[in-house]
Amino acid sequence: MNRSSKIIRYVSRRLIQGIPIILAIVVLNFFLLNLAEGDAVDVLAGEAGSATPEYMEEMRKKFGLDKPLPVQLAVYLKNVLQLDLGYSFRHDMQVTELIIDRFWPTLILMVSTILLAVGFGVLLGLFAAINLNTWKDSMVSVFALITYATPLFWVGLMMIILFSIKNDWFPTSGMENSAMFYEGFERVKDIAHHLVLPTITLSLFYLALYTRMMRASMLEQYGQDYVITARAKGVSERRITFVHVLRNALLPVVTMAGVQVGALIGGSVIVESVFAWPGLGMLAFESLFARDLNLLLGIFLLSSGLVVAVNLVVDVVYCFLDPRIEVN
Repeated sequence: MNRSSKIIRYVSRRLIQGIPIILAIVVLNFFLLNLAEGDAVDVLAGEAGSATPEYMEEMRKKFGLDKPLPVQLAVYLKNVLQLDLGYSFRHDMQVTELIIDRFWPTLILMVSTILLAVGFGVLLGLFAAINLNTWKDSMVSVFALITYATPLFWVGLMMIILFSIKNDWFPTSGMENSAMFYEGFERVKDIAHHLVLPTITLSLFYLALYTRMMRASMLEQYGQDYVITARAKGVSERRITFVHVLRNALLPVVTMAGVQVGALIGGSVIVESVFAWPGLGMLAFESLFARDLNLLLGIFLLSSGLVVAVNLVVDVVYCFLDPRIEVN
């Protein structure tokens, strides 16, 4: 069996293995969310100002909240297997429709953040490792330390003040200028224009992580026996760095990028709040306080599915970065 067939078989097996993992996450999230006091009916009654016990009991029956938790879980799992994520009481619409509507803004923000953070993180880490113990290395290390320690909300606010209010280079909030009714390439350009500040703000924290990881990984690889042997054979430092060391040093960075996908949705809550970006992070934050459990569970289900899928992609990328890795 050739390598391509092995990879396809490996991917199929991992996808099947991912189904029980996602279902286990759904069950765990269901019970954890229901440990909190109150439900959607309590929130709706509080917003209305007053509600009789009879009315609240009727609402709980309508929403299916009067049944025991195991029964509610069984009903929810049955609906999930039928690709029905339920109904959002807060937004008065199907959870699936609402999540799809908010997923694309989050996906755009996540992809642009990962590309920017990983791309520049690898370059800066490589640059620091090549210039070890020089002022260039120190400059990169200080930059990574500052960006890692700086709160995202402060960075976002400073970005708005400097680039939006004072210089009027970028819009302050939103995903696009809806009033202009752009279409085609003009709309893409408008969204990209709105995307710049949120992407830079969110990527700075992860950029610091990848920079420090890439630097450490490069230095570790430089100390391996194969590098010492290559130097003894007279191989140039440039070839050692870019042909041998770089590919091996990328492996932990790729791993971290896969792990960080789930964290990006949680981390984007702050950035989406500052820039009024209509994504899943802000939607999850709002649904938590509204006790909209169906919506929260739907977002968590999507997040866990993304993590499983991205980690599968990372494993496949591993096979191409390091041909010594065998898949069965």
